[in-house]
Amino acid sequence: MFYYLLKHVLLGPLLRLVFRPRIEGLENVPASGPAIVAGNHLSFSDHFLMPAMLKRRITFLAKAEYFTGPGLKGRLTAFFFRSAGQIPVDRSGKDAGQAAIREGLGVLSRDELLGIYPEGTRSHDGRLYKGKVGVAVMALRAGVPVVPCAMIGTFEAQPPGKVIPNIHPVVIRFGKPLEFSRYAGMESEKAILRAVTDEIMYAILSLSEQEYVDQYAAVVKAEQAAEKKERRFPRAPLG
Repeated sequence: MFYYLLKHVLLGPLLRLVFRPRIEGLENVPASGPAIVAGNHLSFSDHFLMPAMLKRRITFLAKAEYFTGPGLKGRLTAFFFRSAGQIPVDRSGKDAGQAAIREGLGVLSRDELLGIYPEGTRSHDGRLYKGKVGVAVMALRAGVPVVPCAMIGTFEAQPPGKVIPNIHPVVIRFGKPLEFSRYAGMESEKAILRAVTDEIMYAILSLSEQEYVDQYAAVVKAEQAAEKKERRFPRAPLG
């Protein structure tokens, strides 16, 4: 109930007014039945803009930190994500990926739309990074199509660390559904999962026209953070 209140009364009209998003390829999103919408992830506002523009309800796998933040802000954020039907996923530990896959397959088993960001985290610099294979596992196990989606302009509208968004034009572009029935029963083969994931990422890249980086975003972020720390606190020379 709260989901539709947010979408049609509280948040959706405001997002349309502020961002005036242009929607392209909406006909590529199936009108019924299970499907995965796989997109790039440039901004916190992506969580709200795409669902507000879709005709169907979509459930995203959201990082658990959105549900466990401290203070009033944390409680409000958790309430919002729960009320909007988003599913918390703990990204720490060796079983994190399997937990996300189980939750995602549960959404698809109910003939719903599942939203996922294959990069696993927001892009910190506007580039598109290597996708994780969880999206391929779910697509093959559930036997569902994957609709590639590109968010364009949301990085400029709300870059990392920006609380109040800038007024900037936004385009949400959906590509033709990708189907992988030719790989049915092969979801345990690493080479197949990598090939399917790369095909999905290439479709997103073609829609978004971002610069592509063949590394995981989380790894690049960690490396850059370590370099920044080293510059601030250089090690003393030995001897």
